[in-house]
Amino acid sequence: MFTGEYRHAVDDKGRVAVPVRFRAELAGGAFVSKWIDGCLALHPRAAWDALATKVGALPIADAGARVFQRHIFGTAFEIEIDRQGRLVVPAVLREFAGLGEEVVVVGSRDHLELWAPDRWATYSARMDDPELLAEHLQGLGI
Repeated sequence: MFTGEYRHAVDDKGRVAVPVRFRAELAGGAFVSKWIDGCLALHPRAAWDALATKVGALPIADAGARVFQRHIFGTAFEIEIDRQGRLVVPAVLREFAGLGEEVVVVGSRDHLELWAPDRWATYSARMDDPELLAEHLQGLGI
């Protein structure tokens, strides 16, 4: 399970160090793609396959399902972790997510999210609002 928040540099080649505790889970291959809320998602192969199965079961006649499928899979890149524990984030994805010299790596259960620090600060501040959080939890059965 991916948990926690980590800050790492992005070098001039677009390489990002993966937190040490997650490298083994990503060693079997992973995919990076655009994600929801203006960040990137980094899925280990097993989680990517599970997501593909769920999306594949959505009705093709549903416009929202088609948009989601194109957004995620049309922008995905298969990546590998190098010997120094880094991955290369393609330029088109760095641009989409607003990544500059730093990235915030956020654990999100079955995947990691890569955020531009300013976007993460804005998003997490809203997420920490107790009333807004309560609104989002309504109807989820938690």
